[in-house]
Amino acid sequence: MSSWSRERNQSPGVLDPHPSRTLLFLVVIVALVQGVILNPKACQLYPSSNGSSVVCQPPAEFPRYLPADTVYLSVEFFNLTQLPDTTLQGASNLRELHLSNNRLENLSAEFLFPVPRLTVLDLTHNALIRLPPGLFQASAVLATLVLKENQLEVLEASWLHGLRDLWHLDLSGNQLRTLPPGLLANFTALHILDLGNNQLETLPSDLLMGPLRLKRLHLEGNRLRTLGDDLLRPQPGLCYLFLQNNKLVSVAVRAFRGLQQLEMLDLSNNRLASTPAGLWASLGGPTRDMKVGFDISGNPWMCTPELEDLYRWLMANKDRMFSLNDTRCAGPEALRGQTLLAVAESQ
Repeated sequence: MSSWSRERNQSPGVLDPHPSRTLLFLVVIVALVQGVILNPKACQLYPSSNGSSVVCQPPAEFPRYLPADTVYLSVEFFNLTQLPDTTLQGASNLRELHLSNNRLENLSAEFLFPVPRLTVLDLTHNALIRLPPGLFQASAVLATLVLKENQLEVLEASWLHGLRDLWHLDLSGNQLRTLPPGLLANFTALHILDLGNNQLETLPSDLLMGPLRLKRLHLEGNRLRTLGDDLLRPQPGLCYLFLQNNKLVSVAVRAFRGLQQLEMLDLSNNRLASTPAGLWASLGGPTRDMKVGFDISGNPWMCTPELEDLYRWLMANKDRMFSLNDTRCAGPEALRGQTLLAVAESQ
């Protein structure tokens, strides 16, 4: 969210020798302020030394023009299905644009051309099914793009061309089934990628290749069945990995190799009964434990000797284990219902 100050400019008053004139002046000022803030058909305007912030919510009317110094614009919770190409004309200093909780179905390719300094674009909870190629051609400094909870079923790499400084990309809560190859090939600064709560069954092998430097990856709430050797390998600096609520039945032995900075791993609520020997050792031990923790609960673990590698790792990292009481054996029958940690301690 914006860090722009919303304090009002104030000037020191001067004592008026005519009390009636002073009172009248105060009444006029109060009326003007109320007209800006309390008029139900007016957007709220917050001037500051850094530029103006404009906040519009129903029943306010969509602004016909914006102050030239507008740096923050929020037009949320309307039923807007489209916006004119001229919406942002004259607001070349705009830094943040929040259009969440509308019903936007499409945007024109020229929509963002008037605001080349934009760094944050939030389109959460709209009805977008596609983006026009060229939308971001003038958005070289855009750092945060949130397309959460739209109706995207497909995604084309060309839709994101022009985003050279993107730091955070949120595509969660859509209906994506596949991703195109080379989607992120030109991103040099991407640190956060959120693909959670889509319908992804597989991921392109080159998804994380390229110059991006991920710290946080969200893949939760999809339909992934396997995690291969090579997907995460290009991102050794990854710190947070979320894979919960998928359909994972297997994780390759080298899936986590090289992730020496991983601080959080969530594999909960999948279909894992076992993992290959050597998988967990690649995540380190007592000398490099996870700073935040890990969660492997809600899986149908078969507590047989084949889990010996996992048992050793649990003993070395048990202080970082979440949902301990929900991490239980599904079999064999003699151990059904026991916690994995209890079984590991008995080995």
